Amino acid sequence: MNQKLRFRTEINGRTATAEELSPLAFAGFAHFTAMQVREGAVRGLEFHLERLRSASIEFFGQALPDNLVREHIRHAIKGAPSALSLTVTMFSRSGEFTSMGAADDPAILIRTAPPFEGPAGPLRLYSVQHERPFPTIKHVGEASKTHYLRQAVKKGYEDAVFIDRHGRISEATIWNIAFWDGKAVIWPEAELLPGVTRRIIRRQLEALGIFQREEPISPDRVAEMQGAAVMNSWTPGVGVSALNTTPIPVSPTFTDILRKAYEREPFIKI
Repeated sequence: MNQKLRFRTEINGRTATAEELSPLAFAGFAHFTAMQVREGAVRGLEFHLERLRSASIEFFGQALPDNLVREHIRHAIKGAPSALSLTVTMFSRSGEFTSMGAADDPAILIRTAPPFEGPAGPLRLYSVQHERPFPTIKHVGEASKTHYLRQAVKKGYEDAVFIDRHGRISEATIWNIAFWDGKAVIWPEAELLPGVTRRIIRRQLEALGIFQREEPISPDRVAEMQGAAVMNSWTPGVGVSALNTTPIPVSPTFTDILRKAYEREPFIKI
C-alpha cells in the first residue's frame, strides 16, 4: 500500500506544504474531531459535524458549512484504503496570541492515518486532580493530558483519570469513562467532553431500553461498582480493572453491552 495514501495531510482541500505546517507545530488555538472511517462512511457523522460547528463558533465566531467540511473529507480520503483513522482540525489563519482572527477563519486541516482499535486492556487508572479548560471542546495543545498519562505510567498504571475540584470523576486523558452497577450504566456527572462514541452509545442504550443515568462519582464510590470502561473514537469500551489501589471487577457483560450499543449505530457516507 502506498504510504502516501495511508498518511495524507491536506489544508483547505490541498496537500499541505512544509511552509503551511511549520507554524502549526507551535500553535495551540485550534479544535478537532477524530474518527474511524470505513468504506467512506463514519458512525455518528452528525455528532462530528455538530462538534466542529459549535466549537468553531465558540473559538472563531463562525463555522464552515457542513457540506464544505464533508467535501474536504471526501477529497482527503479519495484513493485511500477502505479503513483509516482521520482527524479534522479547525484552526485560525492568524495563529495564536493574536488579537483578531482572519475574516475567512477557520481553516481546515485533515489528516489520515492507518486504522486503530485501541488497547486490549484492562487498564488500571491513576487519579489526578485536574480540570480541562474549555471542557466541552475537543481542542489541541493540552500538554497536561500527556503529562498525566506519563506520570501514571511511571507509577505503574496504564493511564490517568481526572478528578474535579468537587471530588468527582470526570474523564480520563483521551477517554470518556462509564461505570456499571450490575443493572444500569452510570455516566459521571461533571464538566467534561461529551465524546462522539459516548453520545452514540447513550443514544443506542436508550433505543435498547437499557437503564442509564448520570450522577456524581467520587473515587470512594468506585468500590461499589461492578464494572468500568473507557471509550473514544478508537473503541466503544476498554475494561478498567482498578482506580488507584481500588480493584474494579472486569465485566465482559458491561463491555459487551457498550459494544453492542455502539455497533447498532449505522455508518453514514461522508
